[in-house]
Amino acid sequence: MSERELIGALSVAVVVLLVAIRVPVGIAMGLVAFGGISAAISVKAGIGVLSAVPFDLVGDWNLSAIPMFLLMGYVAASTDLTRNLFRSARITLGWLPGGLASATVISAALFASASGSSVATAAAFSRTAVPEMLRARYHPGLATGAVAAAGTLGALIPPSVLMIVYGITMSQSINSLFLAGLMPGLLSAAMFILYITLRVGLKPAIAPRVTETVSEAERREAFRDVWPLPLIIVCVIGGIFAGLFTPTEAGAIGAGLTILLAILRRSFTRAGFTDALRRTATGTASIFIIVVGAALFQRLLGLTGMANLLSDVVSAHIHSQIGLILAIALLYLVMGCFLEPVSIMLLTLPVLTPVLQQFGVDLVWFAVITVKLLEMGMVTPPMGLNIFVVKSAMGEEVSLGQVFRGTFGFLLADLVSLALIIAFPILSLWLPGVAQ
Repeated sequence: MSERELIGALSVAVVVLLVAIRVPVGIAMGLVAFGGISAAISVKAGIGVLSAVPFDLVGDWNLSAIPMFLLMGYVAASTDLTRNLFRSARITLGWLPGGLASATVISAALFASASGSSVATAAAFSRTAVPEMLRARYHPGLATGAVAAAGTLGALIPPSVLMIVYGITMSQSINSLFLAGLMPGLLSAAMFILYITLRVGLKPAIAPRVTETVSEAERREAFRDVWPLPLIIVCVIGGIFAGLFTPTEAGAIGAGLTILLAILRRSFTRAGFTDALRRTATGTASIFIIVVGAALFQRLLGLTGMANLLSDVVSAHIHSQIGLILAIALLYLVMGCFLEPVSIMLLTLPVLTPVLQQFGVDLVWFAVITVKLLEMGMVTPPMGLNIFVVKSAMGEEVSLGQVFRGTFGFLLADLVSLALIIAFPILSLWLPGVAQ
């Protein structure tokens, strides 16, 4: 091992150590990258990279899609766009075993298409769907688990902030990534509903059948007020698919349309909008810091030759593409227990990129696998972000343990979806191929 490769190896070890002691991932990767490049080449080179990379990266026009989609999601979450969406889904699916939980999955999938945020989806339905399920005497674990798991659909169903970050990091078309995530996202939602139906069918006591008489006028009213979300979805996803505008333009149009609809529905408030802007700014800054840190760290791995060394080591022990995918899946599932999704993605992609290229892995297909694994990490203990979002919204009404136990069955359903995505790449690659 050469001196530069040794510096690269030590840098990887130091980053892991810093992350383990809870140093923010972006800061850890940025500081180690500067120190590693300075040691391997010169302090002047370290300063040069530190001054050039952040400016070039943040100046990328594609990154402006992130704050737009975040704003769209936070405004939608704060203006009750989910209220009648859940009611209409409940009316449609109420006859199924566990119909309220299945209605939550369907309405969350639609809301995720408008918000692009798993956290926003989980927060919104914690306030609307969970109380209704608890009033219907649903088991608290099933009620909260359904919301926490359904919230993860926002990571896969377009528009997805994780897909945008992946596309910029891996130099892939964001349009293609959005389209690649659509069918696997719908598959995940279908698996959730299948799990709910089977579980409640075997144990009806956890979700008593809801018998409510809905008049034709109430039914029409519930479905009439659902139109804002389909309109946003058609404008954003349909516009991207038709090539009318880029993902960045779609984000801006989606955010503007969401604000306009909130005003027309008279649910727009200054306080709510201010909070949405604050949360958008905070979320954008956090993502950008991690993206910049990962870009600096990737430059260090390239300059020290560490990326190629890791690729050679992996190739010596793994001899097939499926073996590589399964090893990465295990790594991501373990990391998902301790880190949040963007951090995991940007901590690992700089290291994995040369290995993936060597094994000829389709990077669009791998994006879907990656995001699927990252969304599973959002409901795994002890750091499942969606779990804590649901618990925070419910207060003392539901215990943290109940929420975690409630998501276990949904994780099994996710594993089935993941196996199908890996076994049948066409699920991810058909729509991008049609659009080309």
